[in-house]
Amino acid sequence: MLVFWKKKLVFLSVPKTGTTAIEAALAPVADMVISNPPELKHAPVYRYNRFFRPMFERACNVDDMELMAVMREPISWLASWYRYRQRDAMRGHRNATHHVSFEEFVIEYMKGDKKAAFANVGSQAKFLEPRPNGVKVTHLFPYEDQPRLIRFLEERLDQPINLAEHNRSPQMDLELSLDTQRKLRRKFSADFDLHESLL
Repeated sequence: MLVFWKKKLVFLSVPKTGTTAIEAALAPVADMVISNPPELKHAPVYRYNRFFRPMFERACNVDDMELMAVMREPISWLASWYRYRQRDAMRGHRNATHHVSFEEFVIEYMKGDKKAAFANVGSQAKFLEPRPNGVKVTHLFPYEDQPRLIRFLEERLDQPINLAEHNRSPQMDLELSLDTQRKLRRKFSADFDLHESLL
């Protein structure tokens, strides 16, 4: 998470959406950089609303911070998680995916509360879900349109931005059957609908 105080902007870091590169580029000009622990670095809207918003409002008398975030096409997002957990450093870890195919990973992901640890990666729609008190992401960008995202940041922060690759997952060809795709789209329609609304 990055906070740009004078610009009234908070950048929420949705995992596996290229945010590490953005944070590396913008950390030097941010007023607050939350890089650890992961639960705060990747604080979703509900956690921002519960912890950070009250701090800004009560301690700093500011209630007009805007939230921004990036969202990735859901199947591509899951593929990135799968590849990330295929890294050599993950061998022997309970979250590793070396022992399953991408198809098996996605099927496990759809099991709800009964899913295995390696497929427990959350939901982008849940991460971005508006709160009953009106707190929501004001500026949401599709991962697939980087120029639009960078243009917004450059205009809002009034400076050029150059992104370098960071935290890139191993490349591999991944396939998902049409039947599994259909089930995924049905079970996680909120994610697909939200992403499609951005394009």
